This record gives sequence, C-alpha cells and structure tokens, in this order.
Amino acid sequence: MAIGIIGAGRIGKALAAQFTRAGYEVVLANSRGPDSLADLVGQLGPRARAGTAAEAAAEPTVILALRWSHLPEALPTLGSLAGKIVIDTSNPYLERNGQLVVADLRGRSSSEIVADLVPGARLVKAFNTLPAALLAEDPQQQGGRRVIFVSGDHVDANAQVASMIATVGWVSVELGGLSTGGRLQQGRGPFSGLDLLRRG
Repeated sequence: MAIGIIGAGRIGKALAAQFTRAGYEVVLANSRGPDSLADLVGQLGPRARAGTAAEAAAEPTVILALRWSHLPEALPTLGSLAGKIVIDTSNPYLERNGQLVVADLRGRSSSEIVADLVPGARLVKAFNTLPAALLAEDPQQQGGRRVIFVSGDHVDANAQVASMIATVGWVSVELGGLSTGGRLQQGRGPFSGLDLLRRG
C-alpha cells in the first residue's frame, strides 16, 4: 500500500520514517519541489520517493502534514480527493505577533473545517496530539505501545487508519466523529499533548 504525505516538516518526516519502516511505500512532497527532498528520501530508503504534491495526492491514502494556516491555500491545488482517505494532522494554531493563538473556529472542530476543503474525501483526524519527537520514537515504550487518537465520520476509513497505526506498532484509540472526537484531540483540547501507553 502506498501513502502520500504532503508536508516534509517534522511531522511529515517522522511519519514517513515510521511508515516506510513498517513496509509502506511513501510519496513525500513539499512546497519546494521533489529535488529539495533528495537527501531525505535517501535517508528513508527505497520505499520512499519524492514527488509533487499532486503525485502524493494521487495515492489512495493521503496524509496532510501541513500547518493549519497553509491548508486553505494548498488543498485546492491538489485536485479532487473524493473517495480517498485523508488524514489531517493539523492543529488550528495561527501565529500573531510572534505568539501562537487558536484560530476562531466558530463553534466547529478544526477537522470539520478541513473536511469542507476536501469534499468527498473520508477525513480522519490523527497524529496531531503528540510532538514529532514522540512520533519518531519506537512505538513500544516501557512495556507498552504508544496511543494514537483517531476521529472520523467514516467507520471504514477509521478502521483502515487504525490498521495502519497497528502495523507501525502503535495502538489506536477512537474518539468518535469529527464533531466530538475531533474537538477532543485538536490543539488545546483535553487530549492534546496526552502521551499514553497501552500495556498488555
């Protein structure tokens, strides 16, 4: 199975490393073009290749490893993502006067807003509650497996993302749909930054 990862910052790099290690093919893209990723894909090994954002978006599962502020401009350039599983790793932070502030979501969860930007896609919220350094670690720690929270409105997509998570070695905990679960795990939500291990 191939995964497209759009965004090659710390989160994108951590996820690309984990998924290639687990046997997935990964197409990695950033805003600077494939040539700028040559060193990174060389480090990741033969299961990774650099591509354009459109090439990454052509894969059946697409991970958005982009800042919240970049999504409205970036997503319309990808073409239709209808029918694909799209994993949203973003948190709704904006930078103002050198400080991070939470965007005004007008009562919605951040992933409900992202879902509107990718009509027809099966959006799943995941990989947004932990920093990249923890996502890059061995999923098995201190006799347990690190928990990755998942939210989404499509049962089949949630299950497929949970399977991907398990293949890497993490364990998933589903929090519900985008309206409820997405709100729990988005930035400044009660599950944001919560680092849990499941033992047994």
